[in-house]
Amino acid sequence: MRVTIGSDHAGFALKETLAAYLREKGHQVVDVGTHSPEPVDYPDSAAAVARSVLAGESERGILLCGSGVGASVAANKIPGIRAAVCHDTYSAHQGVEHDDMNVLVLGARIVGPELARELVGSFLGARFTGEERHVRRLRKIAGLEQGQTAPKG
Repeated sequence: MRVTIGSDHAGFALKETLAAYLREKGHQVVDVGTHSPEPVDYPDSAAAVARSVLAGESERGILLCGSGVGASVAANKIPGIRAAVCHDTYSAHQGVEHDDMNVLVLGARIVGPELARELVGSFLGARFTGEERHVRRLRKIAGLEQGQTAPKG
């Protein structure tokens, strides 16, 4: 699978570890930075990962910042991106299976390298089920992105 990975300075070291892990597992990696531990703003990293995924340069994205929260908030401002902070394997695969999550966000100050590898494996191994109830919910999310209020029911 082709995967875009990006981080701010707080996620830099874990990004490097995960990029190596992904290559080791046979994935193609698009690294959108940052490329050093020098301070950068997480919205820039979120935008870079999102642009890559939306342009079809990769099938999925992985985004890291200190807690994962800021990067997740920023990524979800971009229509078509469905990002979530996941610090457990259930959420990492269920987010794809039910919500067609296309960006996994990790808090580099929250999870260590071993757990991060497990989370990435769970995320990349999952597939959207396409069940009608999930498709219906994704249509409602798309409506929210277009400024519509979600209908009741």
